[in-house]
Amino acid sequence: MHGFEFFNLNDLSQQENLYGDGISVGAEELEQYFLPYTEHILFPLSLEENGFHRFTKCFNQSFILHINETDTPFHIQSMDVILGPFGFAFLTIRVSLNNTEKDLSEVLDFAHHFRTVEAKLDEEQGAFISCAQNDSQLSVHDLLFKLLCPFLKDFLLDDEKMDRYFGSLPYFVDERMLVSAFLFTPEDTEIKEEQLYRMGSVDGRTADGSIFISANNPDYIHRFLQNHLHDRWAPKTYTIVSDHAFMTITTEKPEQIKRMLSQFMGTHYYNFLLHYFYKTMLLRVAFEYSKIDWNKDEEYVKSLIKFINLFSSLYYNKEVSTRSEGKELTDMFRHAFQIESHFNKVSNTLNELYKSQENLADNRMNMLLFVLTIFTVISGIYGMNLVIEDWETHTGWKDFVNYTVFEWISFITAVVGIGLSGYLVIVTLGKIVRKKLRKHKSKNQLD
Repeated sequence: MHGFEFFNLNDLSQQENLYGDGISVGAEELEQYFLPYTEHILFPLSLEENGFHRFTKCFNQSFILHINETDTPFHIQSMDVILGPFGFAFLTIRVSLNNTEKDLSEVLDFAHHFRTVEAKLDEEQGAFISCAQNDSQLSVHDLLFKLLCPFLKDFLLDDEKMDRYFGSLPYFVDERMLVSAFLFTPEDTEIKEEQLYRMGSVDGRTADGSIFISANNPDYIHRFLQNHLHDRWAPKTYTIVSDHAFMTITTEKPEQIKRMLSQFMGTHYYNFLLHYFYKTMLLRVAFEYSKIDWNKDEEYVKSLIKFINLFSSLYYNKEVSTRSEGKELTDMFRHAFQIESHFNKVSNTLNELYKSQENLADNRMNMLLFVLTIFTVISGIYGMNLVIEDWETHTGWKDFVNYTVFEWISFITAVVGIGLSGYLVIVTLGKIVRKKLRKHKSKNQLD
């Protein structure tokens, strides 16, 4: 559909132009890298199975990103649209810069502006995209949703009060894409802490073209790298993981590191994707919880409880990889995305939802017992007989003005009892209908 094909790891012909020259991802390595209960989520064999359904398309189109006075040619190799559980979709764009040497500031400045879907802040202004086939100036938003994937725009729903299972990215962090990059540098290059920090923060240039760094304190930079830097292969290769970027930089020769590139495009890509899914899902739960109207959303609370339980039991796992490097990167992803903290908040949310449901159930039960007690007492006083003799004749109803006090009590009790019975029937039927409608609307999100 729209030129995207369902991705099959065993079909090597799909990978010919997907990652670049000579780069492929082996199914065997992916199977050995992930634990079995994670593997079936990441690599479903068909659309009927639950998990991440990956659709891939090769583009091979060239563009130019104009940033103030700098023009940076780039090439879009391919794109993935990954349909995840609960109505989530992830868009992956594989971009390569032309085979010319560029300084780190230029590369990071490109990444900084390209990741900005909507330019709102001052430091995000001044960039646009052009291509040979189109003379018009495009923003990143227009490039994605008008030129490359125009069909996606229809699936970004607005955040409406009564239909809020999937809003217009209300829990997406600052509406920017996360940068994943593999950088090469000459063999004799010394990789400094300041440069690694700038990679993790995606610090490029200022508007006047000077080098930008979002921290001046060397001790702060050192502490940041202690928490976000994977230096297992130092001093030649470093990987930085932050809330903004997942980048690897190496001084190895490109022809010597095809395996590293294959891992970056394969095992590390799926590991990162899974944890980014965890983070976004947990932020979504927090968003959904904040939008609850406790006086009206009883059924929605039940749906949210089901939603959290399904996510926790079917998809959320602390251990995802069998390899030591995979476990190390897993810990870094969890730390950078603050997954443990978000999950603890979700656990507290679930407890609050259960308490709310119990309180609502107790209140309903108490009210029902109260009403039944009143009717039981009145019926007992009348010996379980609330019939008035006038009701047995056709004209009895017309003589109600002459009722005695006790006949009035019988009359009111009977009418209220019939009314309450009808009300309970209508409310029960209404709940059944609303539940079916909610299930129909949220079948891709909460079921």
